[in-house]
Amino acid sequence: MTATPTPRVTIKDVAARAGVSKGAVSLAFNHKPGLSEATRDRIFLAARELGWSPSLTARTLAGSRVDVVGLAVCRPARVLGLEPWYMEFVSGVESVLAEHSSSLLLRLVRNMDEEVGVQETWWRGRQIGGSILVDFRADDPRAAMTQRLGMPVVAVGHPTLTGGLTSVWTDDATAVTEAVRYLAALGHRRIARVGGAADLGHTAIRTAAFDEAAGALAGAWQVATDFSGDAGARATRSLLTAAPADRPTAIVYDNDIMAVAGLSVAAEMGLRVPEDVSLLAWDDSQLCRLTHPTLSAMSHDVHGFGAEVARTLFSVITGGEAESHPVPTPVLTPRGSTAPPR
Repeated sequence: MTATPTPRVTIKDVAARAGVSKGAVSLAFNHKPGLSEATRDRIFLAARELGWSPSLTARTLAGSRVDVVGLAVCRPARVLGLEPWYMEFVSGVESVLAEHSSSLLLRLVRNMDEEVGVQETWWRGRQIGGSILVDFRADDPRAAMTQRLGMPVVAVGHPTLTGGLTSVWTDDATAVTEAVRYLAALGHRRIARVGGAADLGHTAIRTAAFDEAAGALAGAWQVATDFSGDAGARATRSLLTAAPADRPTAIVYDNDIMAVAGLSVAAEMGLRVPEDVSLLAWDDSQLCRLTHPTLSAMSHDVHGFGAEVARTLFSVITGGEAESHPVPTPVLTPRGSTAPPR
């Protein structure tokens, strides 16, 4: 359900509240000389109280550059710093920002409430021209917030999660189904998935797809984690400590760092990959080609994904054609870590 917009506040309203002319408001927000600091502060206070910010369209038409794009990420810094997906995604975003002489304003937040506050502060303070929203959850509050503010954004997530915002996404359900079918075609009948954070929307989509695809198997397990290598190792250990007849013969991971950790755990437990257990990673970063054996993966162009998100955001900002659309679905890249079970 689309949120009902609040009545539009204009520059005239801000001027009246501050007791100045519209021209003075324009001077203040364009950082032009001709106003005392006291008058400038009074104008900014009036604008904050009324929830007003200059029209992005008007600034663009006036020749101003949209030179900063926001990205807030609700992940621990220690996890984000090791996560190849985000590094590749950000590099793709940056490749397009460079073409526009723009910069990325990146902020790590602790929770969704903090992100909502950060995004609103960025927009009202004219620190950004638009924002990229990631890691959508059920009943995500950011859709209503951005619609209320009139803030240009692109949502990275399936349209069922993003509340009507312009969205770019990968087809996680199809990719998970392909992964399970591939392992089943090799002969695996006991397959596990080491998934990401359970509250994330894309994790829920993958979980549902795995349940459906693995429904006819003799055994299927799913374990939620925080995407870290430590959590991936613990999950793998818990799956492989069962008796041989009761443990999975293949494991699918939601990211590469957990798959690498899983490979180490298998070696620690004296299990051979892929003879005793097959392992399938997700994003196909460089990590997958540096292990022994090399990791099979659901491969997709994460750098290209980031670039496409940035291009779509600039279309939203400038009022061009910007429709929600998927990027290419991840495809299976078999390597040395998957084989028929013994």
